Amino acid sequence: MSENNSLQPGDKAPDFSLPSSDGGTVSLADYIGKKRIVLYFYPKDNTSGCTKEACSFRDHLPQIDQTDTVVFGVSPDSLKSHHKFIEKLGLNFPLLSDENHEVAEAYGAWGEKSMYGKKYFGIIRKTFIIGKDGKIEHAFHKVKADGHGQEVLNLLA
Repeated sequence: MSENNSLQPGDKAPDFSLPSSDGGTVSLADYIGKKRIVLYFYPKDNTSGCTKEACSFRDHLPQIDQTDTVVFGVSPDSLKSHHKFIEKLGLNFPLLSDENHEVAEAYGAWGEKSMYGKKYFGIIRKTFIIGKDGKIEHAFHKVKADGHGQEVLNLLA
């Protein structure tokens, strides 16, 4: 969905409903008027960059919680893969499974990538802070995995 490739602050966040690692389904509508959401898209469980990013959110979650904000990681991995990733790293927030990458596409976090000269489609690492009003408060279109939790916390605090 090319029209959503560059969601910006003030834009209405695309609605979503995804299976969650802690059971049930997480929907944007469940949080409107209640809490801010950090929705971060990452390529794959148990890879080096994604591990650094997840651990950064894990380590900063107590302070993020104090800002009336919830964190959700989103990747195309299965719930089974998410459970292993959570257990291995002691993650303290839910991971959402976007196996058909429909939500990633709606947020402009799915696109062509290149590795070792080969082109393929996959998750583009992006993070969105969604306000209680359902609008994008901040969009990170170029995310550096290491230390990203702190970077997000700085904006929330």
